[in-house]
Amino acid sequence: MKKIRKAVLPVAGLGTRVLPATKVIPKEMLPVVDRPIIEYVVDEARQAGIEHIVFVTGRGKGAIEDHFDQAFELETNLRQKDKQQALAELQAHLPVAGSTSFVRQQAPLGLGHAIWCARDIIGDEPFAVLLPDVLIQAEQGCLAQMVEIYHDKGGNIIAVDEIPELDVDKYGVIDPVSQEGNVYKMRGMVEKPAIGTQPSCLKITGRYILQPEIFGLLENQQTGAGGEIQLTDAMDRLMQTQAFYAYQYQGTDFDCGNKLGYLRAFAHFALARPELAQAARVILQDALTQNQ
Repeated sequence: MKKIRKAVLPVAGLGTRVLPATKVIPKEMLPVVDRPIIEYVVDEARQAGIEHIVFVTGRGKGAIEDHFDQAFELETNLRQKDKQQALAELQAHLPVAGSTSFVRQQAPLGLGHAIWCARDIIGDEPFAVLLPDVLIQAEQGCLAQMVEIYHDKGGNIIAVDEIPELDVDKYGVIDPVSQEGNVYKMRGMVEKPAIGTQPSCLKITGRYILQPEIFGLLENQQTGAGGEIQLTDAMDRLMQTQAFYAYQYQGTDFDCGNKLGYLRAFAHFALARPELAQAARVILQDALTQNQ
């Protein structure tokens, strides 16, 4: 079984759900406390043993590439002012030279097309996909949990999370055939089913481990919802010949691609920081009191 060494992060999206904040700032660069969203996701990938990250970018996303590069003037300034802690924090998140690639998705043709753009760098090996506007707060990173399941099961793995039945029409959910602990064998996926018709209450959460055969399917995948090439359509086809498993991970996810999800993430991650938690709690309680 080949090791999961590479991950794809599709970062070409326009972030229209959080406009006007994303008019000139990539949504992936919006801060959660004192770090951009994308940095949390990259850290999750690294903790799972990922050696090479492929960023699929678009126009106006140069700030992401700059963030994962050295900032010589800033670092020099910090050294001169003896701000060693700030300098160390900057350098701690720099990738090893040659461990990142940036490819351009010239047109917004969908998530499936974005993944396909990384095909030559991924090559003929299994890989991970992490949607960069989804943050997952967990003691052990979500992708690291999934890699452990992959080593046991092989095949393709999708991260899922249980949601209330009244919310199933807002998400894509899986259609399971069997369950072993937190792992479900799958036979399909349903996008935003009507309440009462859903095959499960397990929503797809933005983390995947996929086999390289997905690229051949994406190459000739017909457009689907929204006139875009959908990753879920290609996964449905791959499911006819390969095993797919859903893993109900341990943790809490936050959709930072919408305003309230971003607010939730900011509050939760601030409260999780020991040096900020007490003051953050006072600020949040004060805001609630004043706005009752």
